[in-house]
Amino acid sequence: MAGIRLGPLLRYVDGSSATVWIETSRPCAAEVRCADGARGTARTFQIAGHHYAVVPVEGLTPGTSSPYEVFLDGAHEWPPPESPFPPPVIRTPDADGTIRVAFGSCRWAAPPADAQDPVGPDALDSMAARLAGAPEAERPDVLLLLGDQVYADEVSDDTRRWLASRRDLSEPPGAGVSDYEEYTHLYYESWLDPEIRWLLSTVPSCMIFDDHDVIDDWNTSAAWLADIRTTPWWRERLLSGLMSYWVYQHLGNLNPAELAADPLYARVRAHPDGTDELRAFAAGADADPASVRWSYRRDFGRVRLLMVDSRAARVLDEDRRAMIDPGEAEWLRTEALTDRDCYDHLLLGTSLPWLLPHLVHDAEEWDAALCRGERGPRWARFGERLRRAADLEHWAAFPDSFEELAGLIAETGTGPQAPATVLVLSGDVHHAYAAEATWPAGRAPDARVLQLTCSPVHNSIPAYMRHGFRLGWSAAGRALGRRLTRHGRCAPTSVKWRRTGGPWFGNQIMTLTLRGRSARLRLERAQPDGTLTTVRESTLTEP
Repeated sequence: MAGIRLGPLLRYVDGSSATVWIETSRPCAAEVRCADGARGTARTFQIAGHHYAVVPVEGLTPGTSSPYEVFLDGAHEWPPPESPFPPPVIRTPDADGTIRVAFGSCRWAAPPADAQDPVGPDALDSMAARLAGAPEAERPDVLLLLGDQVYADEVSDDTRRWLASRRDLSEPPGAGVSDYEEYTHLYYESWLDPEIRWLLSTVPSCMIFDDHDVIDDWNTSAAWLADIRTTPWWRERLLSGLMSYWVYQHLGNLNPAELAADPLYARVRAHPDGTDELRAFAAGADADPASVRWSYRRDFGRVRLLMVDSRAARVLDEDRRAMIDPGEAEWLRTEALTDRDCYDHLLLGTSLPWLLPHLVHDAEEWDAALCRGERGPRWARFGERLRRAADLEHWAAFPDSFEELAGLIAETGTGPQAPATVLVLSGDVHHAYAAEATWPAGRAPDARVLQLTCSPVHNSIPAYMRHGFRLGWSAAGRALGRRLTRHGRCAPTSVKWRRTGGPWFGNQIMTLTLRGRSARLRLERAQPDGTLTTVRESTLTEP
């Protein structure tokens, strides 16, 4: 009989429909049955010997909460009768329009419960424990996972031992994953954690990759890409990373109509084994990144989320370097400006922060100037070495893209149809902070514009980097940054910003509560006893 190997994951939810993602042990028909009568079925598809289904559930009632069960070939498989957790539920949005958005990034898989955790308590485990203990209490309407859901290049001791049982780790890529099967192991290690498995079964999620989903500093520069393409293992790592991301993360980002219209999804499902179709797609994405769009839009009542791919969509040629390619930039502009009167809050999800500590921003902008030859070939070679060594590859390292995003945010946030807030949600930098953007008089948008960064949910940061980030926000750091930008002959930015909270360190999660035109922010940190404590709570906009 078929069994559930991974999942179920509740991915998309609106007022009448949902999708549930499942990995099964063999080909079968997967069915989701809700207590209120809503249901859906889907046949599994096969990739590299693994079997998956994305089940569209129709007939849900707005403003309700309905427990659901999963059946495979007509046999009940989930939830197991011995589960210590409440039944998974599908909650459709509240009738009063309140939307709660939890977000964070960088989750290194937690070790087994009986092992010591080298990076401290897991914020998502702690959130799951709280929700399971009070299933009728306030909970997020969606969980945004903003990158590094798995670490392909920094594996746990358990995974290292598993890899060593398959191949010689003295040969490249060593203790990093090498193929699709090894990627599946990363997802099992991360999502079979009992608390995480329950949390993802009952709270909808949106995801986007960052560098560690493939490799540290993925697509830092054209020179970096040329170098790594000479290695014998890179192509298989990249193709397997993109294939597994499409299966485990990307499909769940799509709504039922988008799934039904997706040509690759149709081709994969039409074949007894869709591996070759998916591999060809991944190879095409490697050859021509602009041919694929990983970015997507989700609407939650009067809240619009635009999740931006700031890794695979880059243009790396130094003479036209951009964080996102022209097609992606046009998509972002269109989605932000279309029907602005239909949303009160615009959330821009990007794994990499747009606004950084001032010294870090200035250092990245200076380094970008060096790399494009502003100070000559010798400084350009130094700039490339520094860019790779110090991870100088955020929006600030793409100055034209930084300015284009600033202009789009200002345009979107201006005028009678302007939303109350434009909030840039990011992770990556292993600390949390809030920063508010401001423009010169006469050019300031009507919306409040903030960078909200929350990272990690389960990882660590060296002490020297903590000191560096604190310096980055200081007056001394700003003075040093100005010297760097003068040396690089960098133009002034069109937007200024000030830190309004942080930096905060630890394993943490941020939650936005959006109702009408009001917005509140809460930051919580995981504690050793498995609880979450509130570090900061603030009102961003009043009703």
